[in-house]
Amino acid sequence: MDGSGAYNPRTVEEVFRDFKGRRAGMIKALTADVQEFYRQCDPEKENLCLYGHPNEHWEVNLPAEEVPPELPEPVLGINFARDGMQEKDWLSLVSVHSDAWLLAVAFFFAARFGFDKADRKRLFNMINDLPTIFEVVTGTAKKQTKEKSSVSNNSSNKSKSNSKRLSESRGKYSKPTPKDEEEDEGVEDEEDEEQGETLCGACGENYASDEFWICCDICENWFHGKCVKITPARAEHIKQYKCPSCSNKRARS
Repeated sequence: MDGSGAYNPRTVEEVFRDFKGRRAGMIKALTADVQEFYRQCDPEKENLCLYGHPNEHWEVNLPAEEVPPELPEPVLGINFARDGMQEKDWLSLVSVHSDAWLLAVAFFFAARFGFDKADRKRLFNMINDLPTIFEVVTGTAKKQTKEKSSVSNNSSNKSKSNSKRLSESRGKYSKPTPKDEEEDEGVEDEEDEEQGETLCGACGENYASDEFWICCDICENWFHGKCVKITPARAEHIKQYKCPSCSNKRARS
């Protein structure tokens, strides 16, 4: 139908390239060429399939006549459901079956040419790094990318904010330069080492990297958050922290 019988990828890279070409063709049918694809899926015709070809083209056609076929067949009869479902739901359903077919073809080649466990795993990981057709068609892929970007930015901002508050409470804060940012990891190690020698002003225990600490802006002593009943969330709203001892001194004076 597309000369697939004469094209047999034999390495992991060749199978992956074949996968990407077929995937690109099917995505094109379900997105950029969707009106033409919809038109070709005439419910009055017999069982039709959506084929993706290695050259990034797509085709709606009847299943292969030979039994068994040269390659696994896509799902049959996608045209019969066209007028019985909402277009969006129908396209989503076709995209799900298209994903399943692409995996079937890729691992058909993997089995045919004797890929071992390591090669099969490598092939799957390469495939799995790409969004599925369903994710592309439904817009889930873009949403996930934005969410990951947002989480990454929030995490980065939070980390910088925490480092800034830590340094400010010690009176050592200065605006970071690009060089400073490149050396963040080393600075954090030094801070952990420095804090490792610090004792809590309330319980006298050593600093631990997995515990929340807070510094008094008056006496500059450090305290476990739990010892002075201060949580990280509450600390974010404190402009100037005074430990219980310093607070009591001010009250007496």
